Amino acid sequence: MFLIKVIIIGVLGVIAYQDFKDRKVYGFVFFVLIGLLGVLHFQNVNHINFLYAVLINLGVLIVIIGTLYVYNLIRIQRPFFEEVFGLGDLLFFLVLGVSFPTITFIILLVFSLLFSVVTWFVVKKRAKHNTIPLAGYMSVFLGVICITYWNTNMLTLYLI
Repeated sequence: MFLIKVIIIGVLGVIAYQDFKDRKVYGFVFFVLIGLLGVLHFQNVNHINFLYAVLINLGVLIVIIGTLYVYNLIRIQRPFFEEVFGLGDLLFFLVLGVSFPTITFIILLVFSLLFSVVTWFVVKKRAKHNTIPLAGYMSVFLGVICITYWNTNMLTLYLI
């Protein structure tokens, strides 16, 4: 179990590094993360609850991404996955959707997005790119949450 946790933190670090550096992340690392965090989720909840949570979370993600896409068509009118929302960002949303029960997923999604926006406003002037490395910021946030959860008894990610 310790090895899985170390690999998870390492993969989150790889995502953050690649996204900050080049705004491109290798796709397979997201699937590794989905597998590892999905296993932890599966082990910590009732198996039928795992299935329900993943299906509900994916439904929530479809609504969110669909809303963003329609908004982009109407207001922004730019290529969605090229300029507005990165494929890595979508894959990281899927990571969160498979990794946690529904309430925890929604809380982590909202607060990781808030963390990303606040962090971007702080470092925006020094950034060499004018786009937000959303998957990178969200991976840093999730890494801090996971390390805190694994090292303290303050947080219960799977009981919410």
